[in-house]
Amino acid sequence: MPTDLRLILVHKQKTSGRLRFLRLPHGTVAFTPLPALADLIEDADPQQVVHHPAAFIKATEDRMGLPAGSLAHESEFQATVDTPDGPVALHLASFTTIDPPFDEAAALGGRFIAITEAAGGMPVEMDLLRKAYEVLLG
Repeated sequence: MPTDLRLILVHKQKTSGRLRFLRLPHGTVAFTPLPALADLIEDADPQQVVHHPAAFIKATEDRMGLPAGSLAHESEFQATVDTPDGPVALHLASFTTIDPPFDEAAALGGRFIAITEAAGGMPVEMDLLRKAYEVLLG
């Protein structure tokens, strides 16, 4: 998998609109944490060469033990984070199941949280979650 691509994983309850983000032991960016000096690039110019997230999403389903189609790419969300090793593309994928896959998250040491529970985390992750929230709920 490309090292310059990460995912934010979210579950949106279809009846209530409740959003819950997957928080892994290192934070809310799957599966490799962003470095401490990472910073969101506002209004970033599109990169010349980009990786389509489909393969990464499929690998995420496999890693979590989920059936194919359990994650959907949210194409309205795109973000770029500046890191000491260069820019990293961030994509958003939502779980398509009625309920979040709690057991699969727990098997990875993760759990689902509301955006308010992410307070105190890395500032760049809070910026990314706010951006995802705006895309999903307006």
